[in-house]
Amino acid sequence: MAIKHNQQIPNNHFRKDWQRRVRCHFDQPGRKLRRRRARLAKVAKVAPRPVDKLRPVVRCPTLKYNRRVRAGRGFTLEELKEAGIPKKFAPTIGIAVDHRRRNLSVESLTVNVDRLKSYKARLIIFPQHGKRRSGDSSAEDLKAVQTGGGLVRKTRHVFRGENPTTKSAAFDEVKRSELGTGDENAYKRLRTARSDARLVGVRDKRAKAKADEAAATKK
Repeated sequence: MAIKHNQQIPNNHFRKDWQRRVRCHFDQPGRKLRRRRARLAKVAKVAPRPVDKLRPVVRCPTLKYNRRVRAGRGFTLEELKEAGIPKKFAPTIGIAVDHRRRNLSVESLTVNVDRLKSYKARLIIFPQHGKRRSGDSSAEDLKAVQTGGGLVRKTRHVFRGENPTTKSAAFDEVKRSELGTGDENAYKRLRTARSDARLVGVRDKRAKAKADEAAATKK
């Protein structure tokens, strides 16, 4: 269509040098490996301390999701008091604290107090700067940890394509041969069972109709 009258001349800007504004994530496999190595290095650095903090079990909000449980932000002051753990001492031994959360039921309080007590029973506290204080673990537990007597297993790094003897201690990877063997054709059996459960009504109706038809022909 021809342009009429004194209008603006079309000037479409198609050359915007778009190559400079595009980012390609070709480094994703390499970054994945670096993140994994950083996690292993962190585990080796803080061992035998846990990497993550202990968090409570809470229920999701609203009626739609309150049947589900998830990890909360931290334990309440009431839960710490019931478990006999000082609120300022808890973060130093790997326990997350949330002073804003409140316990609205006895059930949630009981569950999280039991969680804290079981964690406290398995906790091993080393003396700081070689000086023993009240609350530290016994000498037998410390000796068992240092000698690897069942409480902490001696571990090491295992990287693909690298000599494991030259790496510092982290943890052993589980090999495929060490995994348990499940049922063969588990997926097929699962699909068959699901199909049988779905078609039970149709098959019963079909068998009943066939039986009625056979009874009618005998008459």
